[in-house]
Amino acid sequence: MGFTLEIGAKAPAFTLKGVDGKMHSLLDYADKKAVVVIVSCNHCPTVIEYEDRMVALQQDYAGKGVELVAINGNETDNHPTDDFAHMVERAKAKGFRFPYLRDDSQEVVRALGAVRTPEVFLFGPERTLVYHGRIDDNPGNPAKVKSQDLRRALDEVLAGKPVSVPKTVPVGCTVKWWGKDPHWMPPDYRE
Repeated sequence: MGFTLEIGAKAPAFTLKGVDGKMHSLLDYADKKAVVVIVSCNHCPTVIEYEDRMVALQQDYAGKGVELVAINGNETDNHPTDDFAHMVERAKAKGFRFPYLRDDSQEVVRALGAVRTPEVFLFGPERTLVYHGRIDDNPGNPAKVKSQDLRRALDEVLAGKPVSVPKTVPVGCTVKWWGKDPHWMPPDYRE
């Protein structure tokens, strides 16, 4: 098995502090048909390009039994704007209506095998991974998106169908690991 969580693997359990000051657990979403975990942060230009689309995804799918959860595990020594206080500010400024959680230990981000921000992990009704990759195929220009990868996967899951394209390559900044070169990636990471 490679570094990144494989399709069909169970979602790693987590309990992390959210920008609302509360602790959030995977078990909080037991009644949801699907949970979208997006490994995110504040500073990455690609994440910034996607924030409005993340807000729209939660708006469009919340009533259909989907929960979107963003998790920021970046180290903050070299990336101070990824700290919790800045996360609170960012969530308020952008109108996040989804949990934005801080993973200081990086245990959850490591359990997912995340390498990029943003990086999507879609877990279906049994909380197994059914889609991993990107939100869509054009981070820089939403008007030029040709492949709505996450939306297609969500629609298929909600229709009780298998995900037709379970893997795409996430695009964005690298996760910033504590005590590592800022652009370090695991040696066994495969695209």
